[in-house]
Order: sequence, then structure tokens, then C-alpha cells
Amino acid sequence: MTVLARTLAVARYLTADVARSQRFLLPLLAHGAVLAVLFGGDPGPPPGPWAASALAVYPAAAWLAVVVANTEAAEQRAVTIASAGGPSRVTAATLLVALVGGLVLAALSVLVPALVSRYPYPPPVLLAGALAHVACAATGTALGLLVARPVVARIGWSFCIGVAVVMVTAVQPWLPPVGSAVEALVSGGLPLVEAALGVGLVVAAGLVSWAREIRTT
Repeated sequence: MTVLARTLAVARYLTADVARSQRFLLPLLAHGAVLAVLFGGDPGPPPGPWAASALAVYPAAAWLAVVVANTEAAEQRAVTIASAGGPSRVTAATLLVALVGGLVLAALSVLVPALVSRYPYPPPVLLAGALAHVACAATGTALGLLVARPVVARIGWSFCIGVAVVMVTAVQPWLPPVGSAVEALVSGGLPLVEAALGVGLVVAAGLVSWAREIRTT
């Protein structure tokens, strides 16, 4: 079995484990409730409604990443690492599952108003909205990986650090990638750099998690 195939197999296992635990439902339902409030009435023409939903994706993706990274107990994770052939595959699979989950939240945030709103959503506007939400979802995923195991062992500390970082960074329009992505979206720009930076942060967070996993195994 190739490295990629083994990593994907671990990702499928983690996805099934997260699904069995049903812990993913809390961030998913919470984000769904936010979308219902934002787009339940007349949200107005794009891209205005997306500014709030993009900001909402940020903590939701972080929360989901913590759920994915913390699904297994420490003892079970050691077994998974041994079965996978090393921590690198488990770290990569965790990153992949968490990022895909965050991107699902982003896709819902972009598509729901486009489908239910009476306002037109031309392709350039959809692209800008998608990139802004990808930037926020990827950054949230990176934050979640950095405050979850094996980097932060206790869930209480994960919650406190995660909330503090979100509160400080989400409200700064000059701060990339979340603040500047939302600012670019509102001003009619294309937050392509912010989306790329968000994905880069996920990779960096994965490397930190991998290094920490090596030290603890």
C-alpha cells in the first residue's frame, strides 16, 4: 500500500470514528443555526450577507477541527499510529478530515444564500464569496489543530485559547487572513491571497502537530 493510500485509509477510519461519536453534530448544528438566522429573512444582495457567515465559519471550523483531533483517546491514538506506520500519516489524515469538514461548512455558507435568496449571484461574486469562506474555514481549521491534541492536551485549555484567539483576530479587518478576507469581500475585492494563506496556515499547523506527536510518542 502506498503512502497516499494508507493516509486515505486512516482518513476514512477517522471519518467513521468522528461519525460514530456524533460530536461533529454540535458545530454543524450551531453553524446551521447561525445560517438560519442570517439568511432566514431578507439578507440583502451579495456580498453583504457573506461577511457575517464567513466570520461564523471561522470558529465553527476551529471547533470541528478540535472534535476531529480529539475524537480518539490517547491510548487509542497510539494504536492508530502504530497501525498506520507512524505519526505522519495520522497527522496528515487528521488535517485532511478536519479541513474537509471546514470546507463543507464554508460551502453551506456560500450556497445556502445563493439558493434561497431572490438576489442574483453572478459567478465573480460567487468566486469572491467562496474564496473568503475558504480563507476563514482554513484558518479556523489551523487554529483548531493548534489548540487540540497533541499540541494542547486538555479540552478546557483548548476551548479557552481557541475562543480568545477567535475574539482577538476575527474583529481586525487589517489582519490576514480572516479579517482581510472579509474586508476584501465587502469592498468588492478577490481574497485569493487570503485563501492561499489560510491553506498555508493549515499546513503549518499540521507540521506543528506532527512535531508534537513525535515528541510525545
